Amino acid sequence: MRHLTPRELQDHLVRAAPPPLVLDVREPWEYRIVHLPDSVLVPMRQVPATVGDWDRDQEIVVVCHHGIRSWQVGLWLEQAGFSQIINLKGGIDAWAREVDTAMPTY
Repeated sequence: MRHLTPRELQDHLVRAAPPPLVLDVREPWEYRIVHLPDSVLVPMRQVPATVGDWDRDQEIVVVCHHGIRSWQVGLWLEQAGFSQIINLKGGIDAWAREVDTAMPTY
């Protein structure tokens, strides 16, 4: 698993082809407050039931509030055979503070 800072991830998302799956593992109420564009919400507890539909070779960026849940999900995904996992260090909170300061924080 790679761990990217918000600025590193911002640069990566601009260059990545094809674009990665941006997986937000927070709860729906958190996602409604703030989320990255084009991200897909799958709360942490629902990931095991959902991964059967995903390409194990696709790059997946895992996002949560502060980077802890996303790190745990990233480890689980690696153990499940996914090979290209990126964790957003500091989560959406760090993204809002460092990349898009117009985003709400909570």
